Amino acid sequence: MPADGIESVVSPDVETLEFSNGSDDLVAQRVHEHGLGFTLEEARSLARLLGRDPTLLEAHLFNTMWSEHCSYKSSKPVLKANLPTDSSFVVLGPVEDAGVVEIGEYRGEKWAVAIGHESHNHPSQVVPYEGAATGIGGITRDVYCMGADVFAVLDSLRFGDLDGPHAERGCEILHGVVDGIAGYANPLGVPNLGGETTFHPGYDDNCLVNVICAGILRVKDLVHSAVPAQAQREPYDLILIGKGTDASGFGGAAMASKVLDEDLDNRSAVQVPDPFLKRVLRNASLAVLELAREKNVPVGFKDLGAGGIACVASEIAHAGGVGVEVDLSRVHLQEEGIPPEVIACAETQERFGWAVPRTFTADVLRIYNEEYELGQVSRGAAASVIGHFLPTEPVMRVLWNGSVVAEAKTDDITAGVVADRQAAAPRAETTGDVTFDGDLHDLGLRVLSSPNIASKRELFSHYDQEVRGGTFFRPCEAGAGVALPIPGSTIGVALSADGNPRYGERHAYRGGACAVAEAVRNVVVTGARPRALTDCLNFGNPEKPEHYRDFLDSVRGLSDAARGIGTVELDHHEPLPFVSGNVSFYNESTNGNAVPPSPIVCCVGVLPDASRAVGVRLQSAGNRILLVGARERELGGSEAGRLLDQSDRGSVPNPDFARERITAQAMLAAIEAGHVASGQDVASGGVFTALAEMMLGSWAHVRLGLDVDLSALGPDDDFGRMFSETGAYLVEIRGDVPAEFAQVPHAVIGTVTDTRELVFRGDKEYRWSAEELEESWGRAFARVME
Repeated sequence: MPADGIESVVSPDVETLEFSNGSDDLVAQRVHEHGLGFTLEEARSLARLLGRDPTLLEAHLFNTMWSEHCSYKSSKPVLKANLPTDSSFVVLGPVEDAGVVEIGEYRGEKWAVAIGHESHNHPSQVVPYEGAATGIGGITRDVYCMGADVFAVLDSLRFGDLDGPHAERGCEILHGVVDGIAGYANPLGVPNLGGETTFHPGYDDNCLVNVICAGILRVKDLVHSAVPAQAQREPYDLILIGKGTDASGFGGAAMASKVLDEDLDNRSAVQVPDPFLKRVLRNASLAVLELAREKNVPVGFKDLGAGGIACVASEIAHAGGVGVEVDLSRVHLQEEGIPPEVIACAETQERFGWAVPRTFTADVLRIYNEEYELGQVSRGAAASVIGHFLPTEPVMRVLWNGSVVAEAKTDDITAGVVADRQAAAPRAETTGDVTFDGDLHDLGLRVLSSPNIASKRELFSHYDQEVRGGTFFRPCEAGAGVALPIPGSTIGVALSADGNPRYGERHAYRGGACAVAEAVRNVVVTGARPRALTDCLNFGNPEKPEHYRDFLDSVRGLSDAARGIGTVELDHHEPLPFVSGNVSFYNESTNGNAVPPSPIVCCVGVLPDASRAVGVRLQSAGNRILLVGARERELGGSEAGRLLDQSDRGSVPNPDFARERITAQAMLAAIEAGHVASGQDVASGGVFTALAEMMLGSWAHVRLGLDVDLSALGPDDDFGRMFSETGAYLVEIRGDVPAEFAQVPHAVIGTVTDTRELVFRGDKEYRWSAEELEESWGRAFARVME
């Protein structure tokens, strides 16, 4: 009998796996032949948990729920112990499909942004187009099911070395991923507001595709991924809506939770996207939500992702404190002959689950099947009642042709497991400085034309950036993408995603801290006030102590930065909360090559009045350029150091969190007072790159020039002054230095000119013509894409 005396009703004729009393060899054989990922101890633990041998469906269900992808078994205790998740702006932290953050009030109603952050790394390496497309599909579902309407997506992409031995394969993956993102978001009608793309040999065998999605909703309209409390008092149905279930994506969560073996054919574990069906589902779902609000009907709504029907049913029931009975024979299918474990656990795309009172079921079916005619949009698509919730039995019971093929407590299904991982000793600090005594003019052009620095217009031009009509700043027009998501309101939302693997591989703690600091600076330099963070933490095999150490160090860096910088409000200090996120381990190939530590952070900020937002492009000759922030010689992990084959030398940028906070406060005060004409943050490529980008603007066309006094950047050589990557701000100011900067480090370093050239005066004089800058920064990446 299972634990706590709940008697199993699994039908006696259903096949089980001999996990209780079978020999170790037999258990290993069963695990292997059914494509499961259990360790021997996990298989034995499952049998003990159930009080019997599991059925095949139960084995696949727990295989998914205990996978790294779903259970966070290597990371959950670390994240809970370190990352701040709450603030006065948080409506909902990282406990459901997306986090929700309040952004302001308009016409007497409070509005919020729902934001999610996910990875689709393994699928994109295996099948780039479908992997990236379904990454966008999954993250938009996460936001839609909160009751929000999606207004933006962003993507952070990592690919292998374009000059290395695997360059051809890397280019193929790059093109497939970009086409997949465009091929899904564009027909769905969602603008791409930005992101960043980095190339590094550590991604030769494992690309990273991290996607972010933001939606807008009234706070009062928030929908939870849980069966409402009313299900304790009246019958509630489980309704599956969307694409007909097929075998695609079966085992997807398990594939994402192990080292990628390119000798195996993993394509069947990748889902198949259908953005046109998703668009219809979105419109129909919004209609259902509107009707539910009109009728004051409490509903639960959740997307189907990892683990498919079985996972969504158990999770939405457990969150509501009830049980659920699912009848797989009532599931609409793409084809006949699919076994029950596949129907239950396949990760077929474009599906949602509803928990609705039985009195509202007919309305839901009518809207999807009749008004929006799902079956005419996609073969096999429909809305079907596939089960009901059990107010007095806290179990999930699964039926197939009248037989019970699975039953377990929802507590046990959703609890997950915790893995005991060991961390290696601290990474040894490297010594030596990055040095250069050659031609700085030539080095500047090399930095600008690097694939990591050069304009990615050739990439993001594939994406629709203006659909919906709410985009204020498109990619590269400002430090962050900015949208106006509330119809009729001037409240703006700024979004920026950042992370530098060259910092992480040298110093994992600083890599995490710098990701937070730069994401915050990119939002602040537009004039937006930071409200919240999301993260995607991409690492190698956590079973290897050196990789787990890097993960721990990165999380500490994220935590310290989020707490130290905070929301930068003047009247109170509180941590900047992480409201959504994802951990992606096992980004490693069978040859042992793992990705560098890659924490990627998105910051969401709010502009009370977007008309005051600041872009990156220079505005007027005669204005002065002000550096706001301290300068250090920090060339460790720098782009210049990489180009000079000195990546293992120099000090990695080490943010001073208190200084970052007061500098951000000064920046916001100056922008809100109207003193700043344009601005850019200093990051990869240093002051030289930031100033060149201010001249070039988003279209790589120089209108105005700059005359810069390098000696104003402090006591360093010209190389260090130009290419050190200490975080700071560069702003174009009108008139005198604003009083708002009096309490923070700052220096006037140059003047805007009408000469269309960049002039640096230091130990020597250096000049770059408009044509050189436009060619190097504006066209280098286009040649890569060609």
